[in-house]
Amino acid sequence: MIGGLYRQLIKRVKKLRLRSNLKTSLLLAAALGLAACASSTPSKLPGLPERVELTGVPTFRSEAYQSGPTALASMLSQQGIVMTPGLLDKPLHLPGAEADLERNMQVLAREYGLMVYPLAAKLTAVLAQVAAGYPVMARINASYWSGARYVVVVGFNQQKSTVLLRSGNERRLIMSFSDFESAWASAGHWAILTQRPSQLPANVDVQRWRDAANATAQAGQEQAAAQALKVLAEKK
Repeated sequence: MIGGLYRQLIKRVKKLRLRSNLKTSLLLAAALGLAACASSTPSKLPGLPERVELTGVPTFRSEAYQSGPTALASMLSQQGIVMTPGLLDKPLHLPGAEADLERNMQVLAREYGLMVYPLAAKLTAVLAQVAAGYPVMARINASYWSGARYVVVVGFNQQKSTVLLRSGNERRLIMSFSDFESAWASAGHWAILTQRPSQLPANVDVQRWRDAANATAQAGQEQAAAQALKVLAEKK
């Protein structure tokens, strides 16, 4: 009789151990699942909205001259200047001055009375301007292209960790944050705004804005430059 009770007690102990081990395994699996979810959720960039798309930025489709005239035409048109890529060939001295394209595009924007404002070499610097409603012209060098080209950043999605670009023939080229940062770095981290004198950039760097105004004045647009400096002074 005592032997029977002993065997029953042993069986109960084994069942309790089995249940305990099963519960532990389930808890461990749940914890691992939560950890996996957490690691797959992209970290959010502070101070920026979840998603932005500047749908009003004009689209032009051409890959000629590294898509430089195409990108610049979008930027100028966004500022109310009637423009197409074809109209830019002559003032940009194309064909023939491809090596000076970057400089000539900035000079031309200043001649239209705009402030060419360079951005810091940080993804957040680009996204902050887009969030403020300002498209960003950038040069990137993706591995699947034959060389660097100019694009216009018109949006981003933090949940998907992607940027949205106007790029050559593509109106909505989607690129991951990491791919964009790599392609942007490969092309020298060049990115600019082309702003009207009254449009202070988000988180404006005072010296950069002053330098932009001075460069516009040197391009013959003294009145626009003076207005840009006045707007900056009124902000303080």
